[in-house]
Amino acid sequence: MTEVIGRTNHISPLLSVIDILVVAAIFYWILGLVKGTRAVPVLRGLAIILVSSVALLIIFQITPFKLRALDFLLQRALLPGFVVAIPVIFQPELRRALERIGTSTTFSALYSHSETDEITKLAQNITKAVTDLADRRIGALIVIERETGLEDIADTGTRIDACADPGLLESIFMPNGPLHDGAVIISRGRIVAAGCVLPLSENMRVLGERGTRHRAALGVTETSDAIAVVVSEETGVISVAQNGRLLSNFTEERLMRFLTAALKPS
Repeated sequence: MTEVIGRTNHISPLLSVIDILVVAAIFYWILGLVKGTRAVPVLRGLAIILVSSVALLIIFQITPFKLRALDFLLQRALLPGFVVAIPVIFQPELRRALERIGTSTTFSALYSHSETDEITKLAQNITKAVTDLADRRIGALIVIERETGLEDIADTGTRIDACADPGLLESIFMPNGPLHDGAVIISRGRIVAAGCVLPLSENMRVLGERGTRHRAALGVTETSDAIAVVVSEETGVISVAQNGRLLSNFTEERLMRFLTAALKPS
């Protein structure tokens, strides 16, 4: 620790400012990844432990009081343990970060005009089905796969390999049908499974009084980059979950604009 402090005295003020800005940008990016997810309380707890540990190490360096056992525990066990613990605890968030890096704007230029047309068509089909269901107050939950694969979730339902046709989507969610209570998974413009079971979110601050469909929609977007569209059977309100956030009161026009923009490669 003394050597590190000594080295900082030889760093120019400009490099120090750049160093601080880079570190701040990294932390800001990390906070953006976990904001609104279940990882926030965990990150807060780890930050408290880390700050306390560093503070104790500094105190041990500048004071004559030495608690050798505690000092050994902090330097050789607790702080190195963070290196192992962080990838395990924040595995979904780290996976999302790597996916965002892998799908940079460099690769989006490779998408053809025909693929853009397919995205627009998919957005139109989903919007029509959802608004028709909302008008009749029929509950629905449609999950649109993006970069994160949802094969494990699709395996919990009934496999369907069909075009995402509005009529087919509406028929799946008809009351008393065998698949109407689960979620529909759409991948590459096709319905791959229906009646699927999704992970439920515990973020009641975002959910409020909403029911199981909204919990499931939020849950799947907390662990993947998918987009989930929900229709409330009680109110007929259309909501969209993305990145652990839940937006409500979508009109047909607003939903169409949102899906068209969100499904385009970033």
